[in-house]
Amino acid sequence: HQPEASDPELLTEQGHDNSTHINIDHAYYTSKIYGPGDAMGKELWVNIDETEEDEWKVFGVLSGTHRQAERVNLSFDFPFYGHILKEITVATEGFIYTGDIIHRLLTATQYIAPLMANFDPSLSKNSTVFYFDNGTALVVQWNQIHLQDSISLGTFTFQAILHTDGRIVFAYKEIPIDINDINTENHPVKVGLSDAFVVLHEIEQIPNVRRRTIYEYHKVNILKSKISNSTAVEMLPLPTCLQFSSCGPCVTSQIGFNCSWCSRLQRCSSGFDRNRQDWVDLGCLEERRDPRCLRVTDVANTTSHHLTHTTTLVMTTSMQQRTSSMTSTPVSKMSSTVTSPSTHSNTKSDERLQIGLLAGIIMMMVVMAAAVLMSVYMYNNPTSSAGLFFMERRPTRWPVMKFRRGSGHPSYAEVEAPGQDKDTAVSERRRC
Repeated sequence: HQPEASDPELLTEQGHDNSTHINIDHAYYTSKIYGPGDAMGKELWVNIDETEEDEWKVFGVLSGTHRQAERVNLSFDFPFYGHILKEITVATEGFIYTGDIIHRLLTATQYIAPLMANFDPSLSKNSTVFYFDNGTALVVQWNQIHLQDSISLGTFTFQAILHTDGRIVFAYKEIPIDINDINTENHPVKVGLSDAFVVLHEIEQIPNVRRRTIYEYHKVNILKSKISNSTAVEMLPLPTCLQFSSCGPCVTSQIGFNCSWCSRLQRCSSGFDRNRQDWVDLGCLEERRDPRCLRVTDVANTTSHHLTHTTTLVMTTSMQQRTSSMTSTPVSKMSSTVTSPSTHSNTKSDERLQIGLLAGIIMMMVVMAAAVLMSVYMYNNPTSSAGLFFMERRPTRWPVMKFRRGSGHPSYAEVEAPGQDKDTAVSERRRC
């Protein structure tokens, strides 16, 4: 992936005052950190008590549970790393999971984490994790929650706000200790964003089984030392290659990424996003930074004009032939009629085209009839060889997989909505 424009760790020793904000460029996002003395830090906090209930489109509560996650459908399209998300997963341990596949290893990557840690809302009746959606933003608040292995330290209260324009806000109301002092033995501690793409690999030893590998192509690390009471972090999305819908603007863009256009996908990309699998499988890597795609439209238009002109000429010739035939001399004198070689060739070509078209239609009808008969046969004889063959190879929503447990990445159970499928998967997490 592309390196970040500036390393946030270098800013820890520059002695910034808590009343000022810090700007950090992360390639995909620009983050602004507001200290406790900055009025903006307090303004970014959303006061739930002042929000009218009739403004909520979605409302939910996750309380009295530990290491639970719940799927939430958004009432708006939320852009994340240039991709549009229509649903997210809220976890009790201080983060939002943004991946498509629900699995037990949610803390590895693809997250929005205002403060990921080993929180346990079940330790106190006052601890809650709730969210609401007003149509333009989703607010998730972790309210008065304790760390499971350090309950005596006090409670934490903070928010994550996802705006319809792609802005992400972390707001902190109550942070009793330095985040760097939180124990990471039983759970990772993270503040920031992460995204990844998933690649499917065939397993040679096991037919019809594929392994998922997750590659984290980028993440944003927010300075933990800057997080305290009455602070806030605002992350503004930067342009990505995915925003371009045609070749010209894509390959000539100057946004800090090596954008290239893939004519097979009709998509602009740097090659590192959630659609990486399609980008590789369809050979888009060979088209990287190819300026010839700028001329594709012109060539297509020229070809279309040429074909139209040629068709017109053929139609005119055909009309002339038919007219000549209608006004020809009697049959006894037909031998003196001269037929040009090109006209004779066109007539034969038309006959062959008609015969080929008729043969194709007949063949298609035969195939369709065979498919219908085969379907009826398999329906009435499900235990036949053909029926078992297609049942074993029927498409499924997700290939069966399991994630390998890694150190520092605890397992999560999903709070499942009625009628919602839940899948597991096998994967290795690698950094590219």
